[in-house]
Amino acid sequence: MKKVILLLVTLFSLQVTFAQSETSLIANALSKYMEGSSYNKLKLLESAFTNDATLYLTGKNGFKRYTPKEYSAFFKNKKTGEFNGRVAKILAVEVIRDIATAKVEIAGPDRKWVYVDLFLLKKFDKEWKIISKTATRVDDKN
Repeated sequence: MKKVILLLVTLFSLQVTFAQSETSLIANALSKYMEGSSYNKLKLLESAFTNDATLYLTGKNGFKRYTPKEYSAFFKNKKTGEFNGRVAKILAVEVIRDIATAKVEIAGPDRKWVYVDLFLLKKFDKEWKIISKTATRVDDKN
């Protein structure tokens, strides 16, 4: 009985360690997105996504699908490396083998606007990439 319990504890520990390491790798992909969009680093921002990722966003012209290139172009007229006021933090990550979901809060200067972004991620070799993103505004002024 002691051997069975020890085996179960060991397996559980390995699973927790695996999940933690995968979560940190996912955080790396999300950090590329967060830093790229907060500091107008277009190449870094685009590197968080697969080339064929889909971004579903609601803007002035309604609901639209964007490519990573089209999305990064939102930041092209701002100085590269200069903080644009977007503050991001990871709220949640869930990993299921080689896919994951993540929730990130993005707030504008002085929290005048706040969005929650939802991501789908996929593991490719040893790197996680965003394959899809959508967002909704959650502050009271929307």
